[in-house]
Amino acid sequence: MDGVGLIYVGIGLVVIGVGLGIGRIGGQAMDAIARQPEASGKIQSAMLIAAGLIEGVGLFAIALGGFIK
Repeated sequence: MDGVGLIYVGIGLVVIGVGLGIGRIGGQAMDAIARQPEASGKIQSAMLIAAGLIEGVGLFAIALGGFIK
């Protein structure tokens, strides 16, 4: 496998990791809101910030992979 193919494999792994991470954040946030509904605003805010940071890492990996080839 050449270098470009490995880049695409790496980008794919990052995208899978991003999807799993955001899914886990969403699931855990829903569990936390179910346990403590009065804190739903704070939980949702923290969830959105964390999901945004994770998505940023994924977009950075995709952009970096596009520039390397």
